[in-house]
Amino acid sequence: MTALITLHAITRHYSSGDTVVRALDGVSLEIQRGEFVAIMGQSGSGKSTLMNILGCLDRPSDGTYTIDGQDVSALDHNALAALRNRTFGFVFQRYNLLNTSTAQENVELPALYAGTGKAERRKRAQDVLASLGLGDRGDHRPSQLSGGQQQRVAIARALMNNPPVILADEPTGALDSTSGQDVMRLLQDLHDRGHTVILITHDEAVASHAHRIIRLSDGKITSDAPSKPSGDKRSTKKAAPTLNQNIKEKTQHIDSANYSAATMTAETGETVVTALRSLRANLFRTMLTLLGIVIGVAAVITMMAVGNGSKQSVLDRISAMGTNILSVRPGAPGIRSTGSIATMTIADAEAIEALDNIEVVVPERNGNKTVRYGSTDYATSIQAVGAGLPIARDWAVAEGQFFTLPDLDSYAPVAVLGSTVAKLLFPDGADAVGEYILIGNIPFEVIGIMSEKGAAPWGRDQDDTVFVPVTTGLVRLFGRSFLNSITVKVIGTDTIDATEAAITELLIDRHKVEDFSVRNTASFLEMAAETQNTLTILLGAVAAISLLVGGIGVMNIMLVSVTERTREIGVRMAIGARRRDILFQFNTEAAIVCTIGGAIGIATGVGAGMIIALFGVNILFSTGPAVLAFICAVATGLVFGYLPARKAAHLDPVVALSTE
Repeated sequence: MTALITLHAITRHYSSGDTVVRALDGVSLEIQRGEFVAIMGQSGSGKSTLMNILGCLDRPSDGTYTIDGQDVSALDHNALAALRNRTFGFVFQRYNLLNTSTAQENVELPALYAGTGKAERRKRAQDVLASLGLGDRGDHRPSQLSGGQQQRVAIARALMNNPPVILADEPTGALDSTSGQDVMRLLQDLHDRGHTVILITHDEAVASHAHRIIRLSDGKITSDAPSKPSGDKRSTKKAAPTLNQNIKEKTQHIDSANYSAATMTAETGETVVTALRSLRANLFRTMLTLLGIVIGVAAVITMMAVGNGSKQSVLDRISAMGTNILSVRPGAPGIRSTGSIATMTIADAEAIEALDNIEVVVPERNGNKTVRYGSTDYATSIQAVGAGLPIARDWAVAEGQFFTLPDLDSYAPVAVLGSTVAKLLFPDGADAVGEYILIGNIPFEVIGIMSEKGAAPWGRDQDDTVFVPVTTGLVRLFGRSFLNSITVKVIGTDTIDATEAAITELLIDRHKVEDFSVRNTASFLEMAAETQNTLTILLGAVAAISLLVGGIGVMNIMLVSVTERTREIGVRMAIGARRRDILFQFNTEAAIVCTIGGAIGIATGVGAGMIIALFGVNILFSTGPAVLAFICAVATGLVFGYLPARKAAHLDPVVALSTE
């Protein structure tokens, strides 16, 4: 009959700098079904390494390991996880219970990774705990149990899936003598019920309970013989075949797809509970983790509210200041002017100026040119305008003077700089008035600098421009005789409609066709609204950077969590968790953190907006940004939680278990 476990010429070597450590060196042995085997040796003899290989927690460097005739080396990570889950029950010296879970939840874990339904695994866990005298301790956490009780919980967990093989690593090492004897009686009872028990120990008294003792020294088997007779040992030949007859089916014919779906479904609820408990266990760190997400979501909501409020304020300002301004542009009504329609001239502006109720008329031609002074080049807006611009726009000259009508009549090459251009071309407060600059390749004398105007209601920097006489600009810079627009400032706002009608009638009479449009405040409001919408989106994008930073914080904290919980990850892998299960668990935890942070962030953002409103800032909330920010927060958890989750999922089980 094929042995249950067969090792042939197994070696396990580790590299330590330039030194090769031979933990196992040519180990060969067979273990039959139903045996009670003790593997003995002093520290460093290789017995723990042998147990890790037997339990599929580690792979040998060389040699062959088969379980019921199946070569373990041919199995991938998922198949090895399934093999550990269905074939082995681990009993560790330090119990390795999850501190944030109850005794019953610890016991349920192997069934969880086997895809067992919640009701079924709960009943099974209760029955196993009751059989070990812990029926009334199921709701206790490990810290509330004695050492002996914790070890019995660990044994209950090992029995949860009724595995054929029990691997016990120094199971009495952390117990007093009485508790140790109780544990050994439990192991003996498990053997009597048909389980194959493999005991790792350095204690002769503990090893004497086994029927067979294998001794290791320096990675080699030095003896393999039956132990001395003991009256407490009972035969298991009748029970063993019944319990183990389906082991090959358990280890070789596991449907990976079904196992995955069942496991994922069963694990979701436990993962959420684990995440919440982990957050509660590290409350201060959790608050710091949440802070980044809270700030990000709150920033998006607040900034969007500020942007929307500012938009409304701008529109209100335009409405307030534009009631006596008319803008005449070339192109028929409903057709957007591209600046290339050659229908409007300076003569049209002069004709409009002769109408009643007109304070000032400013013909305009705009374009972009490169301005040079010395070695400094700067691309800016060139505005060829009439002499009445300071009056039309209520814009004072800070230094020098604005050009006059004689300058327009003489086509004078003079320029007035906006403050932004002046600072760039003449840094460190240098005097610009009287200096010459090149616009394109044409020299212009700087005769003035405008005062700072700031951003226009539609967002453009009004100071980033150079003004030249409209006549000079048309002839020497743009080479065209037509205008982009004519700005008209009306004296009496009560006759604004009559003035607009008079301008329309005048130009139709001059052009014989309505090839122009006169825009009033409503037109400006529409344009400003479009611009402010863009700016509001920009504000939201800037605020979203905070959310990105918060996501990086989540990733860092999750990486710390993986480091702190490395041993827990090893335990989960030992009892059957696959890489996908660990990945799902830690990614879900990150998503939960961000979901909670998103909810708090929404409340914080609304609160912050209300506080800002108290300082006179116009705030306008809307549902869209809040929903978008919350969705982004959850997505952030999934994206930034992936790297830590992947790191956790790719840990080597034996390395994870050995982490302090």
